[in-house]
Amino acid sequence: MEADLFLAIDLIGTFVFAISGALAAINRQLDIFGVFVAAFVTACGGGVTRDLCIGSTPPAGLINIEYIGVIFFAVILCAGFQNFLLKFTQPTLFFDAVGLGFFSAFGAHKVYQHIHNIELAILLGIVTAVGGGLIRDILLGRVPVVLTKEIYASAALLGAAVQLFGEVHIINPRVSPWLAIALCTLIRMLSLKYKWNLPAIKTNT
Repeated sequence: MEADLFLAIDLIGTFVFAISGALAAINRQLDIFGVFVAAFVTACGGGVTRDLCIGSTPPAGLINIEYIGVIFFAVILCAGFQNFLLKFTQPTLFFDAVGLGFFSAFGAHKVYQHIHNIELAILLGIVTAVGGGLIRDILLGRVPVVLTKEIYASAALLGAAVQLFGEVHIINPRVSPWLAIALCTLIRMLSLKYKWNLPAIKTNT
């Protein structure tokens, strides 16, 4: 039952991040292959990196047909309904925030199940959440969001930490993934709405 729950969380996160990557590529006027590549690396880049780090090979995102199917569906959806989806204010950021919550929870869970180390689980939970977006931004010629002063990786840190509270039974493990997803996504969305930022190091001019 728990395995089915976290598979569903992972697939939902994959779908949402694939939409984020596809919309970003459409905004850059890439062709259909470029849109699929952007969707794929956004959805699977962080998870592949995580799996390689914990020795879970081949990475799930490269061998399980469910992930490819979900990404194909997201690309088709974006191609067919791009005018509607692009009406959202900053649609890439919206879907990216939702995906961030799902992947921070799932990443921390998977790492802790493989290697019972809280510090590593939190670190690679963050990598799972932000890695795909970082690769996407580099491919599209943008400064990665995770390297700017925006509240991004710190929101993923919160999501991963809450999930670990469930793993060690400080809070109900049935509640922890949904709480982690909700808090991570909420913090990211509020930071976008109210322009919350981490302090930047400014050079003297």
